[in-house]
Amino acid sequence: MNIKVTDEAYKWFSEELGVTDGDHVQFFVRYGGCGDFQTGFSLGVSVKEPEEAAVSHVKNGVTFYIEKKDEWYFDDHDLLVQFDDTIDEIKYLHDSNN
Repeated sequence: MNIKVTDEAYKWFSEELGVTDGDHVQFFVRYGGCGDFQTGFSLGVSVKEPEEAAVSHVKNGVTFYIEKKDEWYFDDHDLLVQFDDTIDEIKYLHDSNN
């Protein structure tokens, strides 16, 4: 499992959440919402230090990560975080890394 954050998505995080060099952004599992990985669950996002990161990706000094306890949600798929300019929001895509 890997994480990739596109340049456009990084810009969204920078502008909307104010993240800068040295910050940490967590993708976490939450109950409900419309998620593409597991029915009945979706992804949330928080700016906070990791406790036990399973995977991380550093872009422009910002560490994007998923905690070990949320690894199950991705079912061994990679997470691609993109910006969707039609809705002016980030979106999450997945792909098998096998």
